[in-house]
Amino acid sequence: MSKLRIGQSTDIHQLVEGLPLILGGINIESTKGCVAHSDGDALVHAITESIIGALALGDLGDFFSDSDIKNKNRSSLEMLEEIGLVMRKEGYRVVNIDSLIVIEEPKISPFKESMRKKIAKSLQIDYNIINIKATRGEKVGFIGRGEGVMAQAITLLEYDEK
Repeated sequence: MSKLRIGQSTDIHQLVEGLPLILGGINIESTKGCVAHSDGDALVHAITESIIGALALGDLGDFFSDSDIKNKNRSSLEMLEEIGLVMRKEGYRVVNIDSLIVIEEPKISPFKESMRKKIAKSLQIDYNIINIKATRGEKVGFIGRGEGVMAQAITLLEYDEK
């Protein structure tokens, strides 16, 4: 059994007027929000799926199908918490998470610390091993036009030999 495992994921959601914008478990004031079956938290989706990938257990849809009514408007942090339990059951712990949010607006910097703390609480880990970066589309492509948001995450897990 490998002692170290790495997982990577990207999540993209369309942004439309009148929907809530939830990223990193934080409801961010914005005129546009994510179209999604769940709460549409692209950052938490990417982190969750990166853990699933590191465990070689498929993808987010394998655990939380968008055709399952119980996942309608479901909290992404709740899904992350569930995958955290799976991770610990498999004998792994998070070494670190590095993530990126790409969105034209609003500015993400004021929310990064709160996002880190929410994600850490869901995974029952120290928030100091979670990094969140943010950048804009600089008016290029669907992100630059404000039509969508993308998040990426890389998670390193280590087998916990307790």
